[in-house]
Amino acid sequence: MTTRSAPRTALPAVRPIAPAALAGLRARDDAGRPCLPYEDPEGGAPLRCCLRGSRPGERIALVSYAPLRRWAAEQGADPGAYDEQGPVFVHAADCGGPAEAPGYPFAHPGALRTVRRYDAAGRILGGRALPPGATAEDADAVLEEALEEAFADPEVALVHVRATEFGCFLFEARRP
Repeated sequence: MTTRSAPRTALPAVRPIAPAALAGLRARDDAGRPCLPYEDPEGGAPLRCCLRGSRPGERIALVSYAPLRRWAAEQGADPGAYDEQGPVFVHAADCGGPAEAPGYPFAHPGALRTVRRYDAAGRILGGRALPPGATAEDADAVLEEALEEAFADPEVALVHVRATEFGCFLFEARRP
């Protein structure tokens, strides 16, 4: 006998940095600094433009990005003191964005992640440190559960996933 679980509610899509924002960041970042591309010698840098790790030899840049500030400007919100900026890796030139791939970006075994929830005004509603998954599938499941839990709260409009170790923004999810 086979049992079926109840259908899950659709989770919002994981979003890379928007193409228009990337174009600006590749000229001058959110801290007002010029973009300084370089050839990545090792690969593995988490690229927020296409939501994958860089490959050795790719031209990338480390730029300062203010994801909540940009979202708030689109929404007409004021995040107040929750506005922050930090470093993110992007391709030095347009890469066409993410390819369709299963799972969540940067969900690696043992990776420590934090989920931050924001309301429609851009105010933080709380956060949650996620336990590391032992396998890539576990890590995906942990992120999926955290997003499901976050969007079960009707006040949550936006979720940021960050690397716990450095606080770096990894990706966002918006209410569908």
